[in-house]
Amino acid sequence: MTADELIIATCLQAGRIMVENGSEISRVDDTMMRIAQNAGVISANTYVTITGVMMSIQGRNATQIAAVNRRTIDLEKVAQVNQLSREFAANTIDLPTLHQRLSTLDQASRSFPLWLQLLGAALVSGPLMIMFRQEIENTWPTVVMGTLGYLIFYLLNRYLKIKFLSELTAALMIGFGAEWAVQIGWGTNVNDIIIGALMPLVPGVPLTNAVRDTLAGNFVSGPARGVEALISAAALGFGIAVVITLF
Repeated sequence: MTADELIIATCLQAGRIMVENGSEISRVDDTMMRIAQNAGVISANTYVTITGVMMSIQGRNATQIAAVNRRTIDLEKVAQVNQLSREFAANTIDLPTLHQRLSTLDQASRSFPLWLQLLGAALVSGPLMIMFRQEIENTWPTVVMGTLGYLIFYLLNRYLKIKFLSELTAALMIGFGAEWAVQIGWGTNVNDIIIGALMPLVPGVPLTNAVRDTLAGNFVSGPARGVEALISAAALGFGIAVVITLF
């Protein structure tokens, strides 16, 4: 691999990891350009979308494209890429080391174990239901349904990998679970339980990034992220609507 090819490969790897893990496009472009400049490239061109990353070095016959095949939310990986970029800028690590550490980061699994993610879902569900509805009677049913809903969402995303099916199935489970909890007298209000239990699944980060990308002038990635987030929200809403219709 030539020096130019290594520079581009490293920039593309950093950009792809950031896009796959939920970074806004402007941050991705800035990080790639900083890595290239610190590697000695005077002028480079980048083109970043949510489905692919492209980079070329002006005046040299060097262009590469990296496809983005998956998208999730792991902002810790985004922060780690930025930290590696800062270390490279400070000459703490060289370019081959940066490329190797990015490869290691890309292959690493999520740093948070499943039990901790489920605990986070539980802590989000109950307190947000209390905040929105100003009551505590339905706290425990909401915590349980929110945790189970997130577990189904996690398992379907990991093993089936069918887009939006996980949101729909989790919403159906939350809806039926809320109805069941009220019917046996464990809960008092179906709507309150559903509102809280759905909170861990709401696509807040994608919607925020869609707005930020659009305001930054990325009129391809911004609306695309927005449509993806809206479809996820629609899948959640459709699942709840099915339960409400049946009951």
